[in-house]
Amino acid sequence: MKAIGFKTSLPITEKESFIAFETVKPIPGPHDLLVKISAVSVNPVDFKIRQNSAKDTVLETPKIIGWDAFGIVEAVGEKTSLFEIGDEVYYAGDITKQGSNAEYQIIDERIVGKKPKSVSIEEAAVMPLTSLTAWEILFDRIRINPEKDKGKTILIIGGAGGVGSIAIQLAKKIAGLTVIATASRPETIAWCKEMGADIVVDHKNLIESVRATGHEFVDFIVDFVDTNLYWDTMVELIKPQGHIASITGSSDPVALNKLKSKSVSFSWELMYTRSMYQTDDMQEQHTILNKIADLLDDGTLKSTLKETFHGLTAENFKKAHEQLESGKTIGKIAIKF
Repeated sequence: MKAIGFKTSLPITEKESFIAFETVKPIPGPHDLLVKISAVSVNPVDFKIRQNSAKDTVLETPKIIGWDAFGIVEAVGEKTSLFEIGDEVYYAGDITKQGSNAEYQIIDERIVGKKPKSVSIEEAAVMPLTSLTAWEILFDRIRINPEKDKGKTILIIGGAGGVGSIAIQLAKKIAGLTVIATASRPETIAWCKEMGADIVVDHKNLIESVRATGHEFVDFIVDFVDTNLYWDTMVELIKPQGHIASITGSSDPVALNKLKSKSVSFSWELMYTRSMYQTDDMQEQHTILNKIADLLDDGTLKSTLKETFHGLTAENFKKAHEQLESGKTIGKIAIKF
């Protein structure tokens, strides 16, 4: 099969930052599906792993990354029960295994969902990673209850990005929250409003921007940009007994002691936790993806696709990564084979 990968971590402008190569089609294990892939998308995790996983070394076999895909099931493992050959599926994958930037991939069926019927394959391909991340941070980490918490406020830092775009929709349409999202350019402000944000504020002067809207504090904050950069701001804006959650990690210790006087909770979210550790509730990702598919099909949610490149080529992945690394991407980019 054809695949796109890299043998060493290079700047995206370098010729061999991505290379096309031929490799053996994988064979599914007991719980796996073999999927023939038709479309993928790119996420910030892709370029972070490309930049760091083969530093100062040259791999014998190129590394295949990519954690979003749409495809058709071509073969199934002996212990599978959720899907059959010919099923159309979408998924975000497992960071410990081979990625989706290839013609074929094996994937544990417990983290795979049925493709939404009402959207194109590229519109489906951009949704899994961001939808799982947004769903888990809102409903599994913060544990927002749509009945109990309806009408409460949430601040979404990074509203126009991939995760922010779907988090706005879930927070508004499913949780019934008042959504305040950050954006600063006219096009990102417009996008956040299109996704359903009630209020859009400038991340450059966040405390003043939020308070100018009449909200001294907010009930929940989710950070999709930089935990430490916004830490003191989040500490100031969070309501006593509120909840902050982040996906961005931190190279420096996070000053959790600053939350003590307000009795504020803090959570990390990593979409890969369930698959990395084969958690008891690993199949919850299958359930969430099926819920997202139903919400797309009934019109509650809309795909966050913004741009599509055509062709399984190194050049297309270079273009997509270059755009992502600029930090100015709105919504999601798909690559359709």
